[in-house]
Amino acid sequence: MKKFMYVFLVLVILIGGFAFWVTGLPVFGSLSEGARLNRIKALPNYKDGALENLSPTTMKPDDVSYVDMLVAMIKGNENSSPKKALPHVKPDFSNIEGVKLTWFGHSSYLLQVDGLNILVDPVFSARTSPFSFLGNKNYEGTDFVKPEDFPALDVVLITHDHYDHMDHQTILRLKDKTKHFVTSLGAGAHLERWGISAGRITELAWGEAVEVNGLKFLARSARHFTGRLFKRNQSLWSAFILQTPNHKLYLGGDSGYDTHFKKDGEKYGPFDLAILECGQYNPYWPLIHMFPEQTVQAAIDLKAKVLLPVHWGKFTLALHDWNEPVIRAVKKAEEMNLKITTPMLGEAIVLDQNYPLKRWYLD
Repeated sequence: MKKFMYVFLVLVILIGGFAFWVTGLPVFGSLSEGARLNRIKALPNYKDGALENLSPTTMKPDDVSYVDMLVAMIKGNENSSPKKALPHVKPDFSNIEGVKLTWFGHSSYLLQVDGLNILVDPVFSARTSPFSFLGNKNYEGTDFVKPEDFPALDVVLITHDHYDHMDHQTILRLKDKTKHFVTSLGAGAHLERWGISAGRITELAWGEAVEVNGLKFLARSARHFTGRLFKRNQSLWSAFILQTPNHKLYLGGDSGYDTHFKKDGEKYGPFDLAILECGQYNPYWPLIHMFPEQTVQAAIDLKAKVLLPVHWGKFTLALHDWNEPVIRAVKKAEEMNLKITTPMLGEAIVLDQNYPLKRWYLD
């Protein structure tokens, strides 16, 4: 019995030590403290030590077990990644009058507005993981741009703190060429941990706005969650409305479908472009990501003139075929008579001028 107790004690110490070591790694960022934490606690959707969605949102249906999810993931899908390198267009970062958008796969894209550069949810590491040796590798052909390739950035916008939207190594490589960071309340604690001064960070709660060089960023609610290590929902997850001198864009981040799209469409629409997640969905987690048909409906709810479906085309984080999201979204958009654009990686969209629709993902 004593021997068992000694072994048990050693295991507890080892596990505890490992957890303490992991918690201290910079890649995991930091939890909010002080005035930042007080701001979070004052939010109406902060309850019982964590932030909540506006509608009840479970991570999985009651009839689905974590064993079911594990078995499905182990089984996998041989078509969840492309069989060959994805094609791309060499990005052109020259500025124009108006709004140009260049998508790099998943949820990373550069907005160029009348000479200003805004990079959204930049992830340019080889894997969406806290460690370079864990997780699925990016699709072949998607590493055509590096943080060093970008021009000087006026704003880096981060919708929430998940690894596929907020990448530690990418931020480190961008921080010296970025004037200002705009993000959801609480995520600034990570940025400060990574060496970015508080004066260069603006954190917004839902309904709050900031103006940067004549551009207005308004944070809006989404239906998702956050967390980089053990504690979930200690920082907000947001969509952002970007108001330029002549256009209005909805930058969706991650969100399951809900009534907030219709409410924002009625209050702030119409939008010249809605950039909405369209991928990494599954019936096992139906409330925190949208199915493609819901993505199209969300764009309609927002009164969007054009839909750009993102959150696909670079990583495999779910069980569907890698190109299923865009195929289904295009089909539904055509049925609903909604204009949709499907640029190649690196190919530019120019608002009011050029909306690529080549079906390159079928090649």
